Amino acid sequence: MRSLIFLPNPLLRERSNPVGLVNDDIRTLADDMLETMRCASGIGLAAIQVGEPVRLLVLDLLEKGVEHRDVFINPEIVWASKEHTVYEEGCLSIPNYYAEVERPKQVCVNYLDRCGRLKELQAEGLLATCLQHEIDHLDGILFIDYLSRLKRNMIIRKLRKKLRSEERCEKH
Repeated sequence: MRSLIFLPNPLLRERSNPVGLVNDDIRTLADDMLETMRCASGIGLAAIQVGEPVRLLVLDLLEKGVEHRDVFINPEIVWASKEHTVYEEGCLSIPNYYAEVERPKQVCVNYLDRCGRLKELQAEGLLATCLQHEIDHLDGILFIDYLSRLKRNMIIRKLRKKLRSEERCEKH
């Protein structure tokens, strides 16, 4: 298990570094992330969300009876459809906030698997949305960045207020 980091932690706004070598350390990080994600009831997690600024994400979701569970190292969207779809998104690093986000309906992603082999995945629906959401994390982009400035700032203010309140409680 790894500790999740939460907004407004500035690390969430940093661009993650490419993984140079797929080794046991990276595989251990991926396994830890899968366990952390499951314990938090998530379907996707980027390494930056556990404080590791490397281009690694994990997914574990069920869509239309098909399970998608995989490790994506250095993922890159190489194609996105012109047609868009809207899903309600949430984020483990922005707990208890959800919003409808419009994204390309289909994407094609190149990545390395946990053994370092080059793979390509064509995805649509929830899988495509989840991949785009997590790849955004690797670029320092959060789902709230797709919202109006007013909504985004409201969420950030509430999270900062909650953080200050928790810090005051810890001091007493």
